[in-house]
Amino acid sequence: MGSFSIWHWLIVLLIVVMVFGTKKLKNMGSDLGGAVKGFKDGMKEGGTKPEAESPVAGQVTSSAQAEKTTIDVEAKTKS
Repeated sequence: MGSFSIWHWLIVLLIVVMVFGTKKLKNMGSDLGGAVKGFKDGMKEGGTKPEAESPVAGQVTSSAQAEKTTIDVEAKTKS
């Protein structure tokens, strides 16, 4: 009784189809396939290095400019 036979799996499949319906199962399958494909594409793109790195909008690029805009948050509590 440790393993299920093919008949057990067919009955389980029949119950799942009756509960969810074929349309819902088809949509879930296509969503899952799209997610796996997107994950694989992301893994491929993640391995390549960008040719030219551009600074992100709002990112400080020079240390002199960073020192001018640095705010000491704890300045009010210091004595």
